[in-house]
Amino acid sequence: MITTMILLFVVGYLFIALEHKTKIDKSAVALLMAGAIWTVFSLLGNDPEIQHELVDQLGDTCEILVFLIGAMTIVDLIDSYGGFGVITDHITTRNKRKLMWLLAIITFFMSAALDNMTTTIIMVMLLRRLIANKKERWIFASVIVIAANSGGAWSPIGDVTTIMLWMRGNVTAGNLIAALFLPCLVSVIIPTAIASRYVADRPAAPVGARALATGCPECIGPRLRKFILVVGVLSLLFVPVFKSLTGLPPYMGMMVSLGFMWILTEIIYDRKRSIRNMEESIQPRVAKVLKHIDMPTILFFLGILMAVGALQTGGVLTDMADWLDKSVHEVFTIAGAIGLLSSVVDNVPLVAACMGMYPVADAAAVAASADPAFAQNFVQDGLFWHLLTYCAGVGGSLLIIGSAAGVVAMGLEKISFGWYLKRISLLALAGYAAGIAVIWLEHLIVGL
Repeated sequence: MITTMILLFVVGYLFIALEHKTKIDKSAVALLMAGAIWTVFSLLGNDPEIQHELVDQLGDTCEILVFLIGAMTIVDLIDSYGGFGVITDHITTRNKRKLMWLLAIITFFMSAALDNMTTTIIMVMLLRRLIANKKERWIFASVIVIAANSGGAWSPIGDVTTIMLWMRGNVTAGNLIAALFLPCLVSVIIPTAIASRYVADRPAAPVGARALATGCPECIGPRLRKFILVVGVLSLLFVPVFKSLTGLPPYMGMMVSLGFMWILTEIIYDRKRSIRNMEESIQPRVAKVLKHIDMPTILFFLGILMAVGALQTGGVLTDMADWLDKSVHEVFTIAGAIGLLSSVVDNVPLVAACMGMYPVADAAAVAASADPAFAQNFVQDGLFWHLLTYCAGVGGSLLIIGSAAGVVAMGLEKISFGWYLKRISLLALAGYAAGIAVIWLEHLIVGL
């Protein structure tokens, strides 16, 4: 049974990784894989509690999916009002090196509140009106990918993997930010400093009158755009505060934020005649935005997390953890290898598998462990969880196909895999390794 489950997961994962070759949507493969693994477990596992375990796994998964749907809706709502144009319209420098640093910093902080993919789309579209030369634009876009992945790793709402770890209680918001902000910043500074030497230190040539594609209707004025941007970002940042104040799961805070934004924008819609008179299909209302949510991505996460849940329930991940403990037994090596692997394999199932392999240890589990010092790394906010968050997020920058941000930039700018591997991968690797070194120093000196 175990062999069959592992084989199904490996075959399914190969189809997901080779989606561009097979032309089969990875969401369909993930759903089929999850169903097949749970079916094998049900037929061959002889587990009388399988119905209860299945419901538990589905409940944990749906918490994450509800959170993601809420976050994606708020981000799309901000975009439909042209809120992100408020940020990008204030970028006026024409010096290429200064521009690269400015874009990297903005992307780093934007992706901490928004998802990496949306941030990358916004910044790459901005590039098209600032940099005319295609190869130079590739360098800028690559720095944006690195900054987006690093920025998402230090925030509890910045990436799907950080959301998963935060919602499951592996990390807390305050400690995650304190431990990873500096390593993630270093992982951006080093590649940006090197990449800035690839472009000439002179003003960028005019690109022409290309408007930034915000999708915002002209009838929405600058004050309303700014207002929606501020309220939307504050709504996202409210979620960790809500969890700290109430102790309720993060998805409840996201539901409150989405409900507030929904009511607010309906009031605006009711009072703004110009918005009411807009074509119905482009009206910036939550009811319209929800129709454009990326449901294939949501279903992909559903399939992947449920498949990993089956492996966890079947004991496969526990056996893998035991093997790693015996053969490696060093958290920097384990997490570092996972980060390298995340440049090829999607980081969501990698992190989900690690969460299944290593349950959060409490004081009793640490005391009962054969190696309490090693077990201490797996308590809430333990060293391993911070390392895993950093490595899985930042490691995706090592290859252009290693993250959603990279795939988006690759599609928008037609960046070739070979060019990125030759010109950017070593830069990203240098930043990745430097960030791990900073985590090691923080742990050694400060004890984070």
